[in-house]
Amino acid sequence: MIRIRHADESPHEASEINVTPFIDVMLVLLVIFMVTAPLTTVNVPVELPSSSEKPAPRPDDPVFLTVKADHSLALGEDPVETSGLSPALERATKGNHDERIFLRADKSVDYGTLMGVMDRLRSSGYLKVALVNLQGQEEGSEAASQPASAAGDAP
Repeated sequence: MIRIRHADESPHEASEINVTPFIDVMLVLLVIFMVTAPLTTVNVPVELPSSSEKPAPRPDDPVFLTVKADHSLALGEDPVETSGLSPALERATKGNHDERIFLRADKSVDYGTLMGVMDRLRSSGYLKVALVNLQGQEEGSEAASQPASAAGDAP
């Protein structure tokens, strides 16, 4: 007797890939990275080196803003009150907000004070700020060297 087999009677092999375990693994990895990413950038104690690069060329008439050790400000050689910084900058730059402001600060000035001055510059419309340091000088050495600016812009 001839028996005809129908396709319904034979067991089927699964030819599709089960992606559920892959999705589970990816979600676990996502959670791990979300937890560990902030931990990689928090409180790393470093001593920043001094710069030994050649100074960037200065403009003919640079505008220097100085934060003194007592947290008072000076624009060029003239003392400036914090409240009068914006009008003084307008006069010094002739209203040109694209002009770079060279910011100098005493070593003893804390980071918060420096950031406050930079915030005042930003609120006055001056976004191009260069930080000034002493070039080619070892930390703690008081050898004569010329001041030069770091070629970075403040965001």
